[in-house]
Amino acid sequence: MRFTLLILLSIFISSCLKLDSNLYNNTNKIKDYQLDDYTGEQDFILDASYAIPTAFINMLSLSSQASGETSATAIKAIYIGDPLKIITDTIILYCHGNKGHMDFYWQRAKLLAHVNGKNRYGVLMMDYRGYGLSEGKPTEEGMYADVDACMKWLKEKGVTNTRLIIYGFSLGTASATELTANPRTLTPSKIILEAPFGSAAVMVQDASQLNMPADYFTNLKIDNAEEIKKVTQPFLWIHGTNDNFLNYKTHGQIVYNNYSGSYKEKFLVDGADHSEVPAKMGFTTYLSVLGNFIRKN
Repeated sequence: MRFTLLILLSIFISSCLKLDSNLYNNTNKIKDYQLDDYTGEQDFILDASYAIPTAFINMLSLSSQASGETSATAIKAIYIGDPLKIITDTIILYCHGNKGHMDFYWQRAKLLAHVNGKNRYGVLMMDYRGYGLSEGKPTEEGMYADVDACMKWLKEKGVTNTRLIIYGFSLGTASATELTANPRTLTPSKIILEAPFGSAAVMVQDASQLNMPADYFTNLKIDNAEEIKKVTQPFLWIHGTNDNFLNYKTHGQIVYNNYSGSYKEKFLVDGADHSEVPAKMGFTTYLSVLGNFIRKN
């Protein structure tokens, strides 16, 4: 029995010891952003009715500097909307997942630009350092600094707390929760989490079934289940019931249960795996759920 356990442990360590590297899945390097012309893997492709006018696609290069760093890192971002109207628009700040880069998530950003009508809200999305054409190497604190760099840009354009909504998907839920629970430049007025982590520790335990300390496998300190306790803003949780990467019962449900703020609602998507939520919901339903939540409070 002891020999069998050692074999299983060695297999697990060889595949998951560098959970940080596996989580930051940024190996798909690119030379430029292709957006609608991108032909690589995508979760779904929207039809022509969701097209974004060229004038509303704004490529940005922002400066990000994490605590303790001696120099800034250049990160790439895309703002969907009229830059001249940012001062009055409501903005959805989208924090994407661990896979790929902004081309991979472009369809998702386009979909968000249709919440409550076409280009009703501005949408800002960035590639974390080391992803896409953003410089640097991925780190947890660097990721938070990158999202905050987007908030700094928005604040410079006149965006206020009341007009900022933050949306995190998968890995992006860490930044969305952290920067809502512990605000830096701006304090989001609402938070939307799709397929959130409970914590890095729970992820390790789910994977290993060995109940060993999380720091044996990863240096990540992500703990959405604890940080959400500090959040008072309205909270929407969306998760697929067949999520094989972040089980909704051991991750999202715990985050949802730990929230005790002003208002919360959830939408569980029957049969949806980790990346299937918008498509399995149906785009009309997905946009309706988000729109109703944003308008409600």
